[in-house]
Amino acid sequence: MSSASREKTLILMRHAKAEEGHGKPDHDRELAPRGRRDAKAAGAWLHAQGLVPDLVICSTAQRTRQTWEEACRGGAQTEFVEFRRSVYLGGSEQTLETVREDAGETSTVLVVGHNPTMAQLTSELTDGEGSREAHEALGQGFVTSGLAVLRYAGEWADLDLSTCELTRFHVSRGDRD
Repeated sequence: MSSASREKTLILMRHAKAEEGHGKPDHDRELAPRGRRDAKAAGAWLHAQGLVPDLVICSTAQRTRQTWEEACRGGAQTEFVEFRRSVYLGGSEQTLETVREDAGETSTVLVVGHNPTMAQLTSELTDGEGSREAHEALGQGFVTSGLAVLRYAGEWADLDLSTCELTRFHVSRGDRD
């Protein structure tokens, strides 16, 4: 198998801005109006960049589900979405294991999750490799509606620390109505 056929893309996305959690369980927090706009802008960016995940692995939290729904309204597409509690409850190690187990033969996977997990996983997988500009942008913080695009050459089951390159980091912000 050639390395070109093994080349994969992993997109790590932090959920959009959520409402304050006053009296509501964290898992049930919904997107704030700004979060809905930003998530829709993230979907438009994914579409414009030609980034179409074969699989989306999404945390079970309400705000992550709504982030992906709004991204789709903005133009993002996928055929398959899996909701995984491990992305909500787990840290970077559990999220990495979920990708290894769920990605199968896909070439592009997008994970919609939470911080600090998305930032830690991006740093651990890339270990400074890739675009200097992308790493500098990431260094400003993995804020809400942030997207890290990583390149990986290998089988998903072998995905491990320091095996990826960060090619792009983008923060999506939608227009005010």
